[in-house]
Amino acid sequence: MSIETDQDLAGLKAAGVVVRDALAAMRDAAKPGISTGELDEIGGQVFKAAGARSAPQLVYRFPGINCISVNDEIVHGIPSKKRKLAEGDLLKLDVTAELNGYMADAAITVAVGRVSERAKQLFACAERAFRVAMREVRPGKRAVDIGRAVEAEVKRDGFAVVRMLQGHGIGRTIHEEPMIPNWPDPDCRGWLKEGLVITVEPIIAMGSGEMVEDKDGWTIRTRDGSLAAHFEHTLVVTKGAPLLLTAA
Repeated sequence: MSIETDQDLAGLKAAGVVVRDALAAMRDAAKPGISTGELDEIGGQVFKAAGARSAPQLVYRFPGINCISVNDEIVHGIPSKKRKLAEGDLLKLDVTAELNGYMADAAITVAVGRVSERAKQLFACAERAFRVAMREVRPGKRAVDIGRAVEAEVKRDGFAVVRMLQGHGIGRTIHEEPMIPNWPDPDCRGWLKEGLVITVEPIIAMGSGEMVEDKDGWTIRTRDGSLAAHFEHTLVVTKGAPLLLTAA
């Protein structure tokens, strides 16, 4: 969506605060021994206190409140009380909230206890690629400019973009136009205009970047079993630096 009124901006900011707070609560609780189902409940408590709802449940009937993925799981992992986190896991927390008709979306990657140096480099690269790509979020830029910036930064560290997954417009529902690729996709025709609300979300892997869907119909993993990382925020395109709705 594009922001048209002060009410739009206020509504999106409020949804962004819920996302930010839910991510922080789950991140702080992510220790060895806790289950992904318990983490999901912690995020759900933040939603409930704010009067917000899970956007993936509303739009797609996702079988959890939040998407929680571990290690080679890239995105859309289903939370489970049976899935306990272990020392060295790489955890992806992906939160999308709906509040009073507005939606916001963000994701972070969290080290559970001590992780390998290469794993640290992987999730640091995903966040750095996001920061670099933010420079391209300006009116008159193309969505593909964001993708070009992301992939260049990711390749610099020897990692791979998961090309089948990308950012998107957001606001009234989860996935809106334009699509925001993480590589210079020649088929991408979207342009950025002032007021446009989008997500920028580098999704990267330690291996080839190829992916496969689990039999559960939701979880997407790396085909080669390599670790994956994900970093995302919801932004508003402005005349200057973009406005981050889901960051502190």
